[in-house]
Amino acid sequence: MGDRIEQLLSGLRPGRDKETAEELVRLLVSMYGSGLTRIMALAEGSPLVEAFVEDPLVESLLLLHDLHPVDVDTRIQRALDQVRPYLGSHAGGVDYLGVSSDGVAQLRLAGNCHGCPSSTLTVKMAIEGAIMDAAPEISGVSVAGVTPPDLLQIGMGPPPSWQPLSDVGPPT
Repeated sequence: MGDRIEQLLSGLRPGRDKETAEELVRLLVSMYGSGLTRIMALAEGSPLVEAFVEDPLVESLLLLHDLHPVDVDTRIQRALDQVRPYLGSHAGGVDYLGVSSDGVAQLRLAGNCHGCPSSTLTVKMAIEGAIMDAAPEISGVSVAGVTPPDLLQIGMGPPPSWQPLSDVGPPT
């Protein structure tokens, strides 16, 4: 739905119509945010709050309106707990170090498979994806202990001794 809203807004002509449509969207989002705030206040202490958090759509709305009842550190720890079984032998451990003042989740990979750096990058990507899903309000993820793989550079173009066929005469 968000993509469709963006598509419709981008299709509007600049000027009063577009400004009016954007204001309408802001007002509607604000109205629904106020309603969600009231719902969360009424449900406080109820098992409904946990049900809200477990539902992906409702959870995304709570995050959008900064109403998620679970703090960012706990959500990141839960995301790491969910991804750890998939890390297998490629990562001995992932330590969560907190969120920096600029909003970046700080992690340290320990005991990773030193012989397979591409696997380490796969692990890093899996961890980053899980954390960004759990805490979309953070600005990024920094994972210490990840070494990029050594890449073999293959030169582009023909070797120096190469000659185009047009320069070579017919075989004699």
